Amino acid sequence: QVQLVESGGGSVQPGGSLRLSCAASGSSLIIFAMGWYRQAPGKQRELVARITSGDTTNYANSVKGRFTISRDNAKNMVYLQMDSLKPEDTAVYYCNVEIDRTSILYDYWGQGTQVTVSS
Repeated sequence: QVQLVESGGGSVQPGGSLRLSCAASGSSLIIFAMGWYRQAPGKQRELVARITSGDTTNYANSVKGRFTISRDNAKNMVYLQMDSLKPEDTAVYYCNVEIDRTSILYDYWGQGTQVTVSS
């Protein structure tokens, strides 16, 4: 079983910053990639940022230059530094990990953490 524990959400004014953290735990984890998705009310869940075990990153166009994803492989943790936040960044943010089990990738999700950007 894989458990993901997220932290760091909250409320911030436009232009502010937040840092999200996610810790993955479980037995015999081979993590291929870790990432963050978000879902705003009435919208579909969308990729925010993703980083592979080889440190290849990709970002949603809407967050490029403002958000930075990083990971600590030794601790099975992923971080999302969010700067210059905008009201449209308001959403529930979900941590995602892709676990490699005999060359098949399985997705696991965190419980979600609310990020609210408002003046």
